[in-house]
This record gives sequence, C-alpha cells and structure tokens, in this order.
Amino acid sequence: MHERGYNRRMSARAFRFSCTGCGGCCTGRGDYYVAVTAEEQRRIRNLLEISQAWFRRRYVTVLEDGTESLRWAGDRCVFLGPDQRCRVYAARPAQCRDYPFWPEVVGSDAAWRREGKRCEGIGRGARVPIARVRRQLGIRRRARKA
Repeated sequence: MHERGYNRRMSARAFRFSCTGCGGCCTGRGDYYVAVTAEEQRRIRNLLEISQAWFRRRYVTVLEDGTESLRWAGDRCVFLGPDQRCRVYAARPAQCRDYPFWPEVVGSDAAWRREGKRCEGIGRGARVPIARVRRQLGIRRRARKA
C-alpha cells in the first residue's frame, strides 16, 4: 500500500479506543505474535530479576524468519496473569504498548471492525488523535528496521 494514500485514508477516519483491561489482546493467538527486541528482553528480565539464559529458555521463541518473540501458554501470552493483567506491564514490548494501532489493524475500516470483535476497547472512549496513531506507527516501523 502506498504510504501517502494510506495516510490520507487514515486521516479521514476516527479511531476511538479506550483500554478496558480485558486481556483480549493477549489471548487467542491466531496470526499474531509478540516480537521482542534485545532491549525489550533486557527490560523484562530486569523487572523479573532473572538471567538472560533463563529468560530466553523460558519465554522466547525464534520464528522461521529469525524474529524473536514471546512464547504463548496455550492461547494466551505467557505474561498474562490469571487476573487478566500483564505481569510485565511496566516493561511490556512496544508492540503491546502500541496495540491496537498496528498497520494491519488501522489499515482499513474492515480490519478495524474485525479487531473490534476481539478487543472490547475499540470503538469506546474518546477519539484518538490521528497524530498519535501516526506517531505510534512510525515508532513501530523504526523498531522493525533496527
């Protein structure tokens, strides 16, 4: 998709989102995975006070393309607690912080509506400024290139 056209379409849309803390974004694995950079792994390890070797053995998997991602425990993120709260919230990866403002979710009205079936916070709350959405998309693009 041509970026200029993509940005024009985004500008015309209103994104309403307010996290309800339901944990829906952390369950139902589907086509998603949570990529973690070396720096994100370090922050999580420090929070948990565990070694790099233990963290990697227990929480990281390497995908076919070489991307390092968090493991899943069945159909949920390994860090999603029984209370539906993230156990590493303060150090969660950028991908988690940016949700639901992922390119594949905000790229079309249909994708936004489809994700709204998974996430009860989509369509709720105040309108999110398009500048914030673009900023978050830009941060993810730069992180992927790193």
